[in-house]
Amino acid sequence: MKQEMMNVLVYIIKTRKLRNGECPVLLRVTIDGVWSDIRINRSVKEEIWDTKLGMCRGKSREANELNEYIRSLHTRLYEIHRNMVLQDELFTPELLLKKLFNRETTKTVLQFFKEHNEDCRLRIGLDYAYSTINRYDNCYKSLQAVIEKECGKSDITFSEFTSQLVRKYELYLTVDKGISLNTLIRYMKVVKKVCTLAIRAGLLKNDPFVGIKFRQPKTHPVFLTKEELEVIMQKEFTLPRIAIVRDVFVFCCFTGLAFVDVSTLKKEHIVMDNEGTYWIRKTREKTENMCDIPLLDVPLEIIRRYENHKICKSKGILLPVMCNQKMNSYLKEIADFCGIDKDITTHTARHTFATTVTLANGVALTNVARMLGHSSTRMTEHYARVLNHNICSDMKMVQSKISLTETY
Repeated sequence: MKQEMMNVLVYIIKTRKLRNGECPVLLRVTIDGVWSDIRINRSVKEEIWDTKLGMCRGKSREANELNEYIRSLHTRLYEIHRNMVLQDELFTPELLLKKLFNRETTKTVLQFFKEHNEDCRLRIGLDYAYSTINRYDNCYKSLQAVIEKECGKSDITFSEFTSQLVRKYELYLTVDKGISLNTLIRYMKVVKKVCTLAIRAGLLKNDPFVGIKFRQPKTHPVFLTKEELEVIMQKEFTLPRIAIVRDVFVFCCFTGLAFVDVSTLKKEHIVMDNEGTYWIRKTREKTENMCDIPLLDVPLEIIRRYENHKICKSKGILLPVMCNQKMNSYLKEIADFCGIDKDITTHTARHTFATTVTLANGVALTNVARMLGHSSTRMTEHYARVLNHNICSDMKMVQSKISLTETY
């Protein structure tokens, strides 16, 4: 049905009074002689209803509230009708009413985002990690701040979620929050995921991310050289807390475990193969990918060193790992003590394992990827790019094969 003329009628049914003695209020839409009506979940006393006006008489609070609601229905209904006519859509009275009242119950952006996060939270340990949910929550809070700042509201409908707001969100994260480009891309991916789910649910018509692209920059991971690692390993520390941080860091340098994974490492994650070699077999908290890591002598000795530590015994873990913030703070002290001019963090150990400990010693890229828990070697290749040692070795081989120095 395609018709620009629409009639709207609000009326009551006097013969079907409710238990409270009031009459139910209905809304009828008629187009080209075809009509459809629906109860609007409101009721009114028969004596104050004006049939001709389709509204209440008087200025009581009850009358004013119902009249205001009826006016809002009229306004929204004509807006829906006008938009459908402009977009040259086919419609019926039933469809118009459905759109009208679906809009009343449609989830808002932050409401939908929050429900998404809560659904994911229920699956922690199955296909989501705590760190992932924390990132989702941070994205939600930052988007909430942008909506309040830019829209002056506590929440918005999906029709208000535009590309312009996405750009405002990007600006807020980079300028107000000062986050890095890599973190920005992670946040934007979360919001884009929520938008995709909203589109599939029929809540969002136009993708606000269309035409918006973010290039993942090539990173240069900080890692320790063999000499720097040896200095840290051989350094004597009198303070127990510094020594513990050093040992946990060295353990990660020889296993490639990320902070969250080493902090949850338990006896059950250590297995022995048929040849008597001990392995770490553990899924990564971040990705749920399995890591299979042979334990060398150094990490084995560190595990034995702390097997009777009170924290390890009370928590059932293998190493007394402090919080990430304290670890990073103490690692900066360790770097100063050892004369290492690098910004060392817990993640530096993982980079060191990938470069200095494995790739620089000829371990195949595919094996390094498996030990790191990467889903593909593409994620591991950026470690190989930074190894000048390998480049130098390759060029020395070239030098030995084409000796032209004597003739030039």
